Amino acid sequence: MLSKSTSYYRKHWDARKTKQEYQSEYNKKPAQKKKRATLNTENRKRGTYGNGDKLDVSHKQGGGTKLEGQSKNRARNRGKA
Repeated sequence: MLSKSTSYYRKHWDARKTKQEYQSEYNKKPAQKKKRATLNTENRKRGTYGNGDKLDVSHKQGGGTKLEGQSKNRARNRGKA
C-alpha cells in the first residue's frame, strides 16, 4: 500500500518536480551539509554506515544522537522542510 504523498507525487509530475527542485536547493545549504556530515561521521563510528542494517543515527530532542530504525527516523522528519 502506498502512502498518500507517494500516490500524489506519482500522479502529479509538476508537483514532484517542484518538490525535487526545492529539496535539491535545501540540501545544498551549508547548515544542511554540516548536519548530514555529522550524522554520517557518527554512523561510521558506530559501524552502521552502508552495511544495510536499516539503522540511522538521529538527533535527540535535547541534543546528542541515538541509533534508531531508518524508517522511523525518516518518517518522523518527513514534512519538515
